[in-house]
Amino acid sequence: MEAEKKNPNLEQNQKPEDLSMITKVVIIGLFGGLFWSFLNYGTYVFNFTEISPNLVLQPWAIGDWKNRVLGQFIGIAVIGVLSIGVALVYYALLRKFQKIWVGMAFGLLLWALVFFVLNPIFPNLQSVPELGRNTNITTICFYILYGVFIGYSISFEANEFNHESEVAAIDD
Repeated sequence: MEAEKKNPNLEQNQKPEDLSMITKVVIIGLFGGLFWSFLNYGTYVFNFTEISPNLVLQPWAIGDWKNRVLGQFIGIAVIGVLSIGVALVYYALLRKFQKIWVGMAFGLLLWALVFFVLNPIFPNLQSVPELGRNTNITTICFYILYGVFIGYSISFEANEFNHESEVAAIDD
């Protein structure tokens, strides 16, 4: 019995392989995009906002299907994929900051990018002053929460990854 505990070839004594940091960033980005856009769909259904996840399909998809439930869920999936890119940008530029304010600022920057800079490519998106107060407040809050989720998750994982690397270097 004692020999089994010391044998490194046995499956129960092997340490599972850790995911690479980039893989963790991709998972965080995908989950963040899916989770927050699904919650956004809920706020759209309950009329807290005029903007739904299918907004991302408006410039490219043809047909009325994009305005139905199928279009909403495809929009959620597309936002999840786009969110991977957003998470990679955060990782490349801001991973070393472990303050909640950095994630909040990142979320506000994303909101400004979508609603001011990218607004012309979305045919059904009104300008910020034309949108209702509830829509503006709801979307700003979602973007802030999304930014905090992405930012804090990536910063935490990067810190853990660096800490594990330092411990492994000391052990060697």
